[in-house]
Amino acid sequence: MSFENKVALITGGASGIGKATAHTFAEKGVHVMIADIMEDAGFLLARELKAKGVKAGFVKVDVCQASEVENMVDITFNTFGRLDFCVNSAGIEGSRTRIDQYPEASFEQVMDVNVTGLWRCMKAQLPFLMKGQSGCIVNIASVAGLKGFPGHCAYAASKHAVIGLTKTAAMEFVRYNIRINAVCPGFTDTPMVEQVLQTDPAYMDKILKSIPMRRLANAREIADMVVYLCSAQATFITGQAFAVDGGITAM
Repeated sequence: MSFENKVALITGGASGIGKATAHTFAEKGVHVMIADIMEDAGFLLARELKAKGVKAGFVKVDVCQASEVENMVDITFNTFGRLDFCVNSAGIEGSRTRIDQYPEASFEQVMDVNVTGLWRCMKAQLPFLMKGQSGCIVNIASVAGLKGFPGHCAYAASKHAVIGLTKTAAMEFVRYNIRINAVCPGFTDTPMVEQVLQTDPAYMDKILKSIPMRRLANAREIADMVVYLCSAQATFITGQAFAVDGGITAM
């Protein structure tokens, strides 16, 4: 499967892992639609991608709004005439506290964005992938979806759910030649992690001690796995959740 002239839709695509994935796809000749709630960053990234010689666009979307999600996919298909790869990267961390002290409003928000939002995206994307009788979805989960994550109950629960959705969808749509996998990043140098460290600088020492490789991932390392799963080298892989975590889940 050649990447040239294929089309990728990336939610949460204006920053972090989504942005790195957009650049990696563009460097391989893939046209990219960025979908994000951050409008300025999204349009800026689209211009950067066009400078790499591919077609690129931006659509503003709140994954908590079903109509916006449906519009996002419609615009992508109408703009490019096809849809081959979907990367669902939109997500939030939520509060950081014990389960018995966790705010209900924060828990509900995390689940709406990270789980229901991702489900809305897949629900809208899959009919268009079926039109092409092939395609790939890569959902961004987390190592928090593979183990316990004290102090982050909503985030951990949401990422376990993402993996469950991924595996179920993979089984439902394998007959349509659509492959669906998840990538589970460890601690990665992204705006989400930067925000945590701004509020608790000492947390970095704790993070690094938990990683056998003693460093954060950079977003391009995660993007490389995402793009690999969409490549011709991964055509027998579906329903899997891959940790890219510097060894955290090996402990």
